Amino acid sequence: MTIMNKTSKASSAVLYVSLLAFISFVVYILFINEEVLYTAHNRSEFIFGTPFCHTLLSKPFGLMQYVGAWLTQLFFKPAIGAGLLVVIWVLIFYVGTKAFRLQGSASALMLLPVACLLTSIVNQGYWIYISTIRGYWFSQSVGYLVMLLLLWVACSTPRKWHLVWYLLGVCAYPILGWFALLFILCLALSEKISWRELVGLVLLLFTASIWHTQCYSNLKFADVVLAGLPRFVSSIDTAEHLSIPFYVLGAVSILIPLCGKYLAKWFVPVLCAIASIIFTSSQMFYDQNYIDEMRMVRYAENDNWREVLAMAEEFSTPYSNHGQRNKKPTTTIVFLKNVALMHEGGLLDRSFKSGNISFPVTDPDTLHVNFLEIASPLVYYNYGMMNEATRLSYENAIQRGFSPFYLKLFSRCALATGENKQMERYTTILHHHPFYRSWLPAPVAAKVKELQKSYPDEVTGVENSDSYIVNSISLWYESDSKVASEQALFYTMLRCDAQHFWPSLRKYLKMHDGEDFPVHAQEAYILFMDKAPEEKRMMVPVEETIYNRYKKFSEVLARLVKPGKTIGQVAEEMRGEWGTTYWYYYFFGRQYSNKVDRRENEVAS
Repeated sequence: MTIMNKTSKASSAVLYVSLLAFISFVVYILFINEEVLYTAHNRSEFIFGTPFCHTLLSKPFGLMQYVGAWLTQLFFKPAIGAGLLVVIWVLIFYVGTKAFRLQGSASALMLLPVACLLTSIVNQGYWIYISTIRGYWFSQSVGYLVMLLLLWVACSTPRKWHLVWYLLGVCAYPILGWFALLFILCLALSEKISWRELVGLVLLLFTASIWHTQCYSNLKFADVVLAGLPRFVSSIDTAEHLSIPFYVLGAVSILIPLCGKYLAKWFVPVLCAIASIIFTSSQMFYDQNYIDEMRMVRYAENDNWREVLAMAEEFSTPYSNHGQRNKKPTTTIVFLKNVALMHEGGLLDRSFKSGNISFPVTDPDTLHVNFLEIASPLVYYNYGMMNEATRLSYENAIQRGFSPFYLKLFSRCALATGENKQMERYTTILHHHPFYRSWLPAPVAAKVKELQKSYPDEVTGVENSDSYIVNSISLWYESDSKVASEQALFYTMLRCDAQHFWPSLRKYLKMHDGEDFPVHAQEAYILFMDKAPEEKRMMVPVEETIYNRYKKFSEVLARLVKPGKTIGQVAEEMRGEWGTTYWYYYFFGRQYSNKVDRRENEVAS
């Protein structure tokens, strides 16, 4: 008895340590994905009222999606939303041990379903911006918990009543979707096969067909089969791997009633905890730029430009060669940084020091997500292009839902254009959100107003992209606005456009008469005087130190350029000393010029 007691205590200790290790892992994963959770709320639709409710309830699994959409609002405070998720997962663990009759060490098997649900939260990547699945973030966890509760009750009743439970599972399909089928299958496998279980399996096969013909004939059969099982498909992209956690969840739920009784071994909790951690870690999407983009958008929405700049300053480290994290800013990060410099001042003195060469987003998918989906409407708003911001927001909202992100932007654009009734409509919708009850759009910034007056804000129907923004603003040099003249000069420099640089510079100097000549503007002036001077030269005094640096830059460039050497190799060698200059961008960036230099190309001899 003493040996058995010691063995029992040891098994319990292993179980508790394994559970504690997994719980710590869950808390850590949710903590580092705090911005993901906030963005989930900000890009998820929940509209208070019967139309939205009826739209979801008209489809199988709609009730779970409605509940999930409401709960997703709690991610406004990521700690609250994450805490609720953890509570649901703890209930899943407890109810699952009862439903599957797991005892002792075998109860650790319920860590596997929880790991699948955790993985489904953190493996989204850039699909978070384009997914159209309503209530995704909570609906699967809530649906699985309800399924386990039904299974627990069903397994507690006499076996002769199981046929009734199979019929109830069929009837629950409109509510639980694929979890109703999982319930029938788990209940059938929990007992020895008899005629009742065979009837249950037959019902399982025909459940979707029955409901499609009787109630959902207006939907595609593919949308009724396995209703509620997330599928990540857009008009041009498909991500089958994002559904893996749900396939594994279903497989584990089926195997537990078959094998659970044989796995009450002391080492099972350790294996389950390790397997869960490895599975989630291998499937999780984590990229620092991905998180930084979300945080910068969050700051930009609240006009917290100092925090945006504080984050942008970190991206000057690639040029210092200190061996720290290699930070390569995305288009979103670069644009928001430049918008912040417009508001805070110092655009033409600081912008190229933190880098204007952007890099593609890191995504293992074939997913085509870019600046357009992430922050383009917000940038349009801050440049005073209200019609463009509103139109683009509507296009995205119609496809992906009228989420808080778009409703807040609609309100701000309506306020800026003086459409107060429209603004009240949007804010009224937002006021039904538990955390936006007193929300009102911030006053329109003075610089936004100035740009709004100087820009002929007409819906042109042209492409909405980062290149479109750069090209449009670079042509504002005729405007009699200090802010517009600065933006026109800056974006002309980004385009490396010598033809428009000179009129832009003239307008800028006229509008900023008596002010210091910005560093980056001096660098561009010296370069274009050397490479593309006008016939009628414009003579502007520049600092001697900057002029001498340019001569040294030219000498270093001429020395490094050799036949057979790629542009990328030269750029890497010069980045440490010259990466903070406009000259470096001109020769190695040039993303928006007509002739884009590819870094892998060979340098001409």
